[in-house]
Amino acid sequence: MLDTEFERVSLPISDAFTISRGTQETAENLVVRISDGSGATGVGAAAPSPHYGESAATVEAVLPALLSVVESVGDPHARQRIERDRKDVIADNPAAHAAVDIALSDLAAKRLGVPLYRKWGLDPDATPMTSFTIGLDSTDRMREKAAAAADAGHEVLKVKLGTDRDSEIIAAVRDAAPDARLRVDANGAWTPNEAIRQIDALADHDVAFVEQPVPAADPDGLRYVYERSPLPVAADESCVTLPDVPAVADRADIANIKLMKCGGLGPARRMIHAARAHGLEVMLGCMIETNAAIAAACHLAPLLDYADLDGSLLLESDPYAGVPVDGDGIHLSALDDRGLAGTGARRDE
Repeated sequence: MLDTEFERVSLPISDAFTISRGTQETAENLVVRISDGSGATGVGAAAPSPHYGESAATVEAVLPALLSVVESVGDPHARQRIERDRKDVIADNPAAHAAVDIALSDLAAKRLGVPLYRKWGLDPDATPMTSFTIGLDSTDRMREKAAAAADAGHEVLKVKLGTDRDSEIIAAVRDAAPDARLRVDANGAWTPNEAIRQIDALADHDVAFVEQPVPAADPDGLRYVYERSPLPVAADESCVTLPDVPAVADRADIANIKLMKCGGLGPARRMIHAARAHGLEVMLGCMIETNAAIAAACHLAPLLDYADLDGSLLLESDPYAGVPVDGDGIHLSALDDRGLAGTGARRDE
């Protein structure tokens, strides 16, 4: 027997977070808890994005149906059956599916008494350092944010672009953090020709790669940029679910996978392996999420080339503890030291 429940939590962001599509001041997450009646509880969370057709309200609407499947099957280790049955009930709503999948994975790991990364046989010392995101703002404010992030020990900065002053911004960030490894993300704001002009300028500032230079609705434009770009190109909005991986393999260097886009840990692992099979490098990204979701993604870090798992670091405070993430890296082995078996748990528990 499994008991399930969920709650909606509103989490203030420490600094208003702006990308080319808009500004976010609060992160609405849905936290799912699945208990087995013997004291073990799995925790997961959804961080829905309107860009992918979800909201906190839609997640609230479908979670009862998804959790009824979990209760009907009653076994947290029967992941394949539960995933199949969930899809039969609700086909879409990936963030809602992700919350349930994470909570089930957490419960299964806790019942086995091992962290997820050990359950999968992964090396905790093979994790890449996560980037820390500098959201759009005035140029002076972005300079200040970059300097503060570098002073806090973040060695990899992801800079949001997509304005009429992108060259000015990246110059200011580079001046503020001269030793940082920089990545940029336009969130699809450029035209193909504009992207080439911008990327040529970015190359002068030692930028590692460019994420989603053109809209996802323009796959030919993405290929145009990929074939002409002096920097590697990462596909984010163009790479949402498993079928997108082969579709971007000839128009990107890096696949950016997110649990909230694809539906959870199981789908994400399949996408990672498919990306490898198609010769793509892999990055795991996130929305602005509590550790009840981010911690699960961190367990996949040994499979990655790049990590962008700073979602909980952007919150004013996070009621959930998880995998320690800071400027020095993603510290999976700390879970063994702390005796945590799964993903995230409330700080007051």
